[in-house]
Amino acid sequence: QVQLVESGGGSVQAGGSLRLSCAASISPFRSACIGWFRQAPGKEREGVAIIYTGGRITYYADSVKGRFTISQDNAKNTVYLQMNSLNPEDTAMYYCAAYFRFSYGSCGTRGSEYNYWGQGTKVTVSS
Repeated sequence: QVQLVESGGGSVQAGGSLRLSCAASISPFRSACIGWFRQAPGKEREGVAIIYTGGRITYYADSVKGRFTISQDNAKNTVYLQMNSLNPEDTAMYYCAAYFRFSYGSCGTRGSEYNYWGQGTKVTVSS
């Protein structure tokens, strides 16, 4: 049973930082695509940052490039999203999602490609 548990959301002022964590009970951990998606009220879900854990191949949405960094800790089966220079447009519910990938390569960027989802963690950025 795959479980994804997010943590680290909260409220921050514009320009601030937050780090989200996704503890993934996924095995093998290095054969997965794990991504962060977000959805703001009235907006479509957006793939923010994704990592292929078998090769640390990453993807970033244009809206977060240079500000967000996705990383993994194999010992803790955890994926992190470091978010810097936050702005009010980053306000959303952030979800961790995953699917198994057993061959080396980049990951899908559409939410429909992901089989497993966490409950989400809320990020609020005030101006």
